[in-house]
Amino acid sequence: MVMDNEIARMIKRVVQGIPVNDDTLAVDIIKKVGVGNNFLGEKHTRQFMGSEQSTTKLIDRRMRGTWMSRGGKDMTQNANEIAISILENHKPDPLPESVLKKFKEIIAEAEEPFKK
Repeated sequence: MVMDNEIARMIKRVVQGIPVNDDTLAVDIIKKVGVGNNFLGEKHTRQFMGSEQSTTKLIDRRMRGTWMSRGGKDMTQNANEIAISILENHKPDPLPESVLKKFKEIIAEAEEPFKK
């Protein structure tokens, strides 16, 4: 479920699309740097790369050496650790009494045929 949640979040980001406007097109930067040259050193590129690329808790996009030095965990290992942390630490807010009452009504209705 942790991996499904992560993938759904990434898909939601992609479905939002990419805004196309004067700022995102960066025509002035393209003119300055030149077509076919390196845009990675430009502040504009770093700014929009950070906001446009989806972030993830499960996939480590760092260089292999850095990834390995941090344990080299794959997506499944990271998801497992997050799931365990959620199970051990998450403290959900209690449901409102009206919701609990409705649940009890639904359960009682579902159990009714078995009481006969």
